[in-house]
Amino acid sequence: MMAGATSATAAFAAAAAASAKAHAACPWAVAAGGRRRSGVVVRCDAGGDAQAASKAASITALEQFKISADRYMKEKSSIAVIGLSVHTAPVDMREKLAVAEELWPRAIAELTSLNHIEEAAVLSTCNRMEIYVVALSWNRGIREVVDWMSKKSGIPASELREHLFMLRDSDATRHLFEVSAGLDSLVLGEGQILAQVKQVVRNGQNSGGLGKNIDRMFKDAITAGKRVRCETNISAGAVSVSSAAVELAMMKLPKSECLSARMLLIGAGKMGKLVVKHLIAKGCKKVVVVNRSVERVDAIREEMKDIEIVYRPLTEMYEAAADADVVFTSTASESLLFTKEHAEALPPISLAMGGVRLFVDISVPRNVGACLSEVEHARVYNVDDLKEVVEANKEDRVRKAMEAQAIITQELKRFEAWRDSLETVPTIKKLRSYADRIRASELEKCMQKIGEDNLNKKMRRSIEELSTGIVNKLLHGPLQHLRCDGSDSRTLEETLENMHALNRMFNLDTEKAVLEQKIKAKVEKTQS
Repeated sequence: MMAGATSATAAFAAAAAASAKAHAACPWAVAAGGRRRSGVVVRCDAGGDAQAASKAASITALEQFKISADRYMKEKSSIAVIGLSVHTAPVDMREKLAVAEELWPRAIAELTSLNHIEEAAVLSTCNRMEIYVVALSWNRGIREVVDWMSKKSGIPASELREHLFMLRDSDATRHLFEVSAGLDSLVLGEGQILAQVKQVVRNGQNSGGLGKNIDRMFKDAITAGKRVRCETNISAGAVSVSSAAVELAMMKLPKSECLSARMLLIGAGKMGKLVVKHLIAKGCKKVVVVNRSVERVDAIREEMKDIEIVYRPLTEMYEAAADADVVFTSTASESLLFTKEHAEALPPISLAMGGVRLFVDISVPRNVGACLSEVEHARVYNVDDLKEVVEANKEDRVRKAMEAQAIITQELKRFEAWRDSLETVPTIKKLRSYADRIRASELEKCMQKIGEDNLNKKMRRSIEELSTGIVNKLLHGPLQHLRCDGSDSRTLEETLENMHALNRMFNLDTEKAVLEQKIKAKVEKTQS
């Protein structure tokens, strides 16, 4: 936090203290602050008097803020990502933080209700759980998100921080672009992550949860991901989590028995469907699929004619497991499907198959308990164990990643230029409002001098149109020099210089006005 922030915070603290005397029982929370801004909003569930006092205190705080926070207006809100992935945290931690897709809107609503978070998005997959935010204050916003993650998962914040990564602004944006391109995946270039990034946008559009900055960042990330796959050969020979799971099973089975092993798949979702596809590629001729309903299994059977697919309902899962040598699990179940007790109850596997039943669990949260490996005739592998498969061809992976980075850098520059260009929008609105106020004031004076009785409707309308036309003509040049799509860095730099010059000349004070608007929005949201 910048030096001198204490003065701004103190102003708000004083307002909060004044309000506390009126209703000492009401808790308060900081609503905006950090590098260049601070604020307090008083929360109270008491009656009308308490709410009125809270509102008055908030207004007082804003007024004091105008005086003490000028020096904190030189930076814009920070884009941040806080998360963990297969590279930083074990699966048992990731599954505690996993957020099902249908709960993304609720998570976004909770995150944006935090005092220093303006926008938010959640990207939760089997390999990562990442939260993208636009924060009024970097330090306080990060702290609030970490506390939210801790509360949701039940993991102490101190323990979480050992596994979390936190990136800011261009580093955060670059990370998302790399994720979308498959560069941060366990399997380099895998395509499923791009579909998952797209789903974040679709989910946000349906729920109205994504803000302007986050929405544009994710859409640009999709563009980057598509370009990397189209313009490089990063996807050539790339494997998915599902194909890596099949490969791992084949590595663990006796080579002479791979094609005769009895395969069981539990879950017929997208990843389960890919398991079937890769079993076909390995030459398997039969797979038993356990699923809640038969419709999805029928759809897979209709699409994939080269393998015999036998459907069994969920109620027959353990009977099916008893007849299987390899069990793949890929469901959205929140609880374990197989425990140590279940494995012990299953019949032994033939010595020809190694005498061990393989459980390959690609679900997060996990479907199979790690304790199964304590059973003599069972072994369990989860998504973290797939690293063994993807470590091959490491040099080729690095070379492909370097090719992709050039494209990501281009897309990153485009996004940052677009975000910089947004800075001129408040100035355009302020300048237009300033000119309209002068026009309206001078028009009223003119009308009074002429006298209302001396003007008919047509004359009055003509004078109003004349005043509006003069203002529009005068503003045309300055406003043209404030408009920029961010595609050219030189033009953008000139535009920003023009913006600062107009702010000084007309004393528009747009940065403070924008911040006050954000704080007021937080105040209103908190009080509601």
